[in-house]
Amino acid sequence: MTTQPLNLIQSTEGQALLAQMYGQSQVEEQTARYTKLNATFEEYFGAQEGSKLFSAAGRSEIGGNHTDHNHGKVLAGSITLDTIAVAAPTAESVITFYSEGYDKKYVIDLTNLTPNTEDDGTTALIRGMAAGFGEFGYKVGGFQAYLSSNVFSASGVSSSASFEMLICTILNHFYNDGALDVVTLAKIGQYAENHYWNKPSGLLDQMACAYGGLIAIDFENPAQPVIEPVQWDFQQNGYSLVIVNTGGNHADLTEDYAAVPYEMRAVAQALGSEYVREITADAIYANLEKVREAAGDRAVLRALHFLEENNRVDGQVQALRDGRFADFLKLITASGNSSWKWLQNVYQSGAVKEQEIGIALALTENYLQNLGDGACRIHGGGFAGVILTILPNEKVEEYMSWMHDMLDTPIIVVNVRAQGAVCLNSLIANAG
Repeated sequence: MTTQPLNLIQSTEGQALLAQMYGQSQVEEQTARYTKLNATFEEYFGAQEGSKLFSAAGRSEIGGNHTDHNHGKVLAGSITLDTIAVAAPTAESVITFYSEGYDKKYVIDLTNLTPNTEDDGTTALIRGMAAGFGEFGYKVGGFQAYLSSNVFSASGVSSSASFEMLICTILNHFYNDGALDVVTLAKIGQYAENHYWNKPSGLLDQMACAYGGLIAIDFENPAQPVIEPVQWDFQQNGYSLVIVNTGGNHADLTEDYAAVPYEMRAVAQALGSEYVREITADAIYANLEKVREAAGDRAVLRALHFLEENNRVDGQVQALRDGRFADFLKLITASGNSSWKWLQNVYQSGAVKEQEIGIALALTENYLQNLGDGACRIHGGGFAGVILTILPNEKVEEYMSWMHDMLDTPIIVVNVRAQGAVCLNSLIANAG
């Protein structure tokens, strides 16, 4: 007997939605992916009348490297890599799920949401998000799910935020009638990371995974960030976004990440403010000796990166809106150079033998210089993980082949998709 998710994905409406989300060329592959997902869910939990399909995108940070945590500006997009699930609500106050590739049954008792030192990262995040729903005044309840993800883990395309927004969307749909907006979902994900995972993250990753499309976000007031959609299709305008996974891993780099906002804020505090968004470069220049003494030279460089990067985001957005793509690429290149030289997040301090991102950037910069087109930069938090390359569509296969021969590492083309974190059943019902 076929279940509702299987019928949905194979329907005319379901096939059209897959084409919108992933591109027409990916419909057959995604149909098989969701079909397998549903079959495995039934193996674990049996066919259930209330089961539904969910997806939460990964994200690409186009501009605004390490700015959100100091109330800055970013340009980011939901991408075609995603975390997906079949899920069904239960009467018990327990979340139970399996995840493809992991030989573990996750069981989280919703009657006990205090932090538990014995939790692994996944369990801690689930417990933290359930607690966050209560903290923000919303309902939680049990569900059963089977998950699958093609978002590179621990590499800078926000596999954790994609996972968080998937779980939040399931709880939002099953127990809150979809009432939570994207900002609230993002804040719940941030709450879980800050209080249950000890990661001092901003809101960029969660919002870019959940909102959908290419968006400019201004975090000057984090309680009410300003979101502006940016209408630009890279591939239709002749260029592709290529993610190169350099082989490094984000998993053990919390201290490196935490140092960036801490040092930036130390500069602001030396000037009587709390966040770098509240100061100017001129103020740093006028008090340079004092600021260097109080915060240190790397902190000064990181604060100057923030201030210039904020301006670059405005320039990038305006360049796209004006159709000045060559200017946009120059700003991407400038962002990458600033991250490497001023922000200093291309490799860990003191790392001599392992600089995977630096190698990938050096190879790519040489390739693009010979090509005379395109741009590249560190992607995401940095120190390990992935780089972003933007280059003409007709050069993508050549570049990917060349880089794979050099590094023997995963490389993938991603597109910005309009859907962020969604219930596929609801999208189809609303479209009808």
